[in-house]
Amino acid sequence: MKKAFVLLTALLWLIGISASAEGVLVMATNPEFPPFEYMEGENIEGLDVDLAIEIAKDLGMELFIESMAFDSIIAAVKTLKADVGIAGMSITDERLNSVDFSVPYFDASQVCIIIAGSGIESNEDLMGKKVGVQLGTTGDIAASEMTDDVVRYQKGLDAILELQSNKLDAVVLDKPVAENILKSINNDKLVIAHGIIFEEESYAIAVAKNRPELLESINNTIARIYEDGTMDLITAKYFGD
Repeated sequence: MKKAFVLLTALLWLIGISASAEGVLVMATNPEFPPFEYMEGENIEGLDVDLAIEIAKDLGMELFIESMAFDSIIAAVKTLKADVGIAGMSITDERLNSVDFSVPYFDASQVCIIIAGSGIESNEDLMGKKVGVQLGTTGDIAASEMTDDVVRYQKGLDAILELQSNKLDAVVLDKPVAENILKSINNDKLVIAHGIIFEEESYAIAVAKNRPELLESINNTIARIYEDGTMDLITAKYFGD
């Protein structure tokens, strides 16, 4: 089985691994975003990890994963503390001011999770409601445009658990992550409000500016895994057929 090694920031600095280390591809991520990245024992696993393994393989490099808060990933890539940021991250104009992005590798959107029968059925119904989000995500941005009462969490799961305890009116999260968490919780009182509409988004890989060769190699890997069926296998592994 392919394994990715989890290195905390302190350990990375201790042994001298950084984005400039020869033969090492450092991936910054936040393992609170299943099925894209999550903890499995002491290892970080998920769709994004399998993608990073393919990138490292094509580069002839060893993959190391650094766990951090989601809103720290862009800064880590920009300052070369990591080579790539892969964390179910959508392309936004604000992020493009700091880093470059690969071609998209996954299409997604936000969804709004509510308690069944709450009466929240449209975007306008969220006005004035208490909405939970994961800090620094596009869900955070989207919710902030709908209500002034946004509660931010490091983990999307924590927001959903707060909703389940009636401490929130709604939660806005990326659709595949929300569906994964709802499936694991198995509470039929928590539902997705399909009348609340969000813009479509694309996940891509963040790379520091002025690293064209790395960016080109990543784009080539993404093209390859779509062409040779590897991405289909990875997607089926985490989402089923």
